[in-house]
Amino acid sequence: MQQSPERMRVGWREWVALPELGIERIKAKLDTGARTSCLHAFKTEPFERDNKPWLRMHVHPHQGDEQTVLVCEAPLVEYRKVTDSGGHAEQRPVILTELTMGGARWPIEMTVTNRDTMKFRMLIGRTAMQGHLMVDAEASFLLGKE
Repeated sequence: MQQSPERMRVGWREWVALPELGIERIKAKLDTGARTSCLHAFKTEPFERDNKPWLRMHVHPHQGDEQTVLVCEAPLVEYRKVTDSGGHAEQRPVILTELTMGGARWPIEMTVTNRDTMKFRMLIGRTAMQGHLMVDAEASFLLGKE
């Protein structure tokens, strides 16, 4: 795991990349109230590769743009019961992939669910932030705008 020598200061929302999924830019909310990170996908298909579980996901990476569809694949870690901010619990697939922000990169676990009604296609939770990021709740896009 590659770790920054000191924590990177970020705003409450930032543009990030998920290079192993082929997502070059996606707007993410840094959510200190969420333990687990989450990615929007409107269609998921579990499958096997080399006798190991994987997940294929269909993703609209940009809010309001349903024409752009990326088909992504990642190792499937497990299924986990997650309770959303509205108190609704669901079993979600958990994938392992690499997050890139401000020149740093590190592996994160992320659940996958349909976030069509949500403003952000991705949330970065506390577990992914630990040891890497310091969130400035008053700032946005400290790593650069689109």
